[in-house]
Amino acid sequence: MTGRRNPWMDLLRVASLLMVVLYHSTSIGPRAYPQFVARQFVFGHQIGASLLLVLSAHLVASSLADPARATARWWFSRVVRLLPGFVVGTLAATLALDWLAPAGMYRVGIGDLVANLAMLWNWNGYHHWDYVDGSYWTLPVQLAAFTVAPWLRRTRFGRGRHLRVLLWAAVLVPLVQWPLAQTAGGLYDSVVDGLGLYRWHLFVAGVAAYMVSTRRLRRGHGLALLACCVAAHVVQNGSWSPTAGLVTDPWSVLGVGLGVVALVLAARLQAVGVAPPLAVARAARRLAGISYGVYLVHQTLGYVLMLRLQEWFGAGPGVQTVAMVIQAVLLGAAMTYWVERPAHRTLMRAFDARRRRPEVVPHTPVRPRGALVGASAAT
Repeated sequence: MTGRRNPWMDLLRVASLLMVVLYHSTSIGPRAYPQFVARQFVFGHQIGASLLLVLSAHLVASSLADPARATARWWFSRVVRLLPGFVVGTLAATLALDWLAPAGMYRVGIGDLVANLAMLWNWNGYHHWDYVDGSYWTLPVQLAAFTVAPWLRRTRFGRGRHLRVLLWAAVLVPLVQWPLAQTAGGLYDSVVDGLGLYRWHLFVAGVAAYMVSTRRLRRGHGLALLACCVAAHVVQNGSWSPTAGLVTDPWSVLGVGLGVVALVLAARLQAVGVAPPLAVARAARRLAGISYGVYLVHQTLGYVLMLRLQEWFGAGPGVQTVAMVIQAVLLGAAMTYWVERPAHRTLMRAFDARRRRPEVVPHTPVRPRGALVGASAAT
């Protein structure tokens, strides 16, 4: 792993995040709240969040390329990067829905708030249970990956043939159980959704892309694995209809496939020294740096803003979407600079101080050389 930041990765992250915001502002929002005026432009494809998971896995793989980095500190650093912002974002969305939202929007009960803070959405036998902010479905999946990855990296499953078998199994096992997941319901849904089986192929794609770009995986083998990941997305992104069979969104699958290709290309462009224009790279770096904060605050708070603009000022759908993007960037920057980074620094300092704390050893006075037995040092 090199210490250089890849500007092409930053651009891919920003593009993925923009697709997330457009998807929610033009498609999911009007479906969740029919009081929105009709949209002339609808981006109805779940591509951005999927690609963010692929990028997250790629980052983990590159970070853990050296097994010596797979430590408790690495794990703790990732966890405290995610959780403080998540807690603040959940509370902010709850307050916005209860105090600022117009009539007809979801109101959060205390039970829902506790369940959201505990990330229990998919552990109750139902799909998508009362999210305060629907974007947060990716967080427990990422936390699980951050927990498993360093442990695997320090075992034989983190290298060689064992790793290759593990990657294929992580794609194929969820595919084998997918037909049962369509009909079982109840507890089985909780296990499948709670463990995020329907998105494991995205993490495999990120790891495989890293391994191909660093020649840790032969090109033919890597391309076959990546193709299987995209094929798995065809299934996992769809549902089964007794009359129509497999129903999926081909544009979402195409978008994820092109995103995986762009990820491999981004690594290659950096390797050969090709960079975007400096101004573009700097802007992408700044936006990528606040991307998690933007992700946390854009959806629910954006819905409240858009509906209020529509109600108070008669704002049209285009103005609403632009306003949602601007709000997401501003609040995302505030979340990054005032919550995420200060909390991360504070918690990491506490972690490091605890690890460096010296062992307390009983003090034994040292007798000055030549002192008589029974004489004091002051004699």
